[in-house]
Amino acid sequence: MNFLSDNENLVKKASYLRIIARDLAEGMKAGNFRSLYKGQGMEFSGVRDYIPGDDIRTLDWNVTARMNRPYVKIYEEERELQIFLILDVSSSMFLETGNKRTKYESASEAAALISIAAELNNCPVGAVFFDGEVFFSCKPELGRERTMLLLTRLDRLSENHSEGSALSNALNGAGSLLKKRSLVFVISDFKTDDYEKPLISLAQKNDVIALRVHDTFDDELPSIGTVLFEDAESHKKMMLPSSSQSLKKEWRSYSKALETRWNDCCVKHGILPVIMDTKKEPFHVLNGIFGAKR
Repeated sequence: MNFLSDNENLVKKASYLRIIARDLAEGMKAGNFRSLYKGQGMEFSGVRDYIPGDDIRTLDWNVTARMNRPYVKIYEEERELQIFLILDVSSSMFLETGNKRTKYESASEAAALISIAAELNNCPVGAVFFDGEVFFSCKPELGRERTMLLLTRLDRLSENHSEGSALSNALNGAGSLLKKRSLVFVISDFKTDDYEKPLISLAQKNDVIALRVHDTFDDELPSIGTVLFEDAESHKKMMLPSSSQSLKKEWRSYSKALETRWNDCCVKHGILPVIMDTKKEPFHVLNGIFGAKR
């Protein structure tokens, strides 16, 4: 079900998005959200005497040996979990392909929903936005003001972007901003090079969900005759026959190679890979992430 009108900006949609985001927030509170932290949401706070029935895996062997009687470690659950968004605003995200929405429209709505759900759960949220360079960043903070700042920034973005994609710089920048373990959403079409190393580095200290924004145009080149192609990132131009079967095959092969490379990197390094197709409602994709973690 589509609750939103695509020609409205995110700030005007905020009240609708807030209603939809409540389900995501409930999914987070139900434990699905915290399970993404792989047991890292516990902080050591001290030791106490061993009581028969305690899990022996909690024994503090150093204190036990020193005091000559058993002690167990005490942990406290970290209540404040941080959310961080890394959003791709490069030219390829704005291509008009005849679908219901552009990649950017799907990505920005997903970012808005995550921000609002974080606010509803009293979680700090921060972000990095990038095209050919990193042009906006903010540390995680609590409250509606932070949510509205992000929605306002998302609405002000135009289709005039610097060439290329600074995904690797954005990932490195996020790593520098985050001082505690966070849940990081990387929302991009990942149509760039050299992002694997900083992505892996970010995932070593945080829980990362890689949302690959996908369009049918990525896989299937339409037959519309000989047309001028322009690379959205480098702006290089070339006349090519779109009906050529060999070109279509190369198009599919290249797209598949990019997706395989992204997926293999994620799976190998504990990053959750999620494909968000522009034909699907962003809410359903996000709800599926938390639902799958139950």
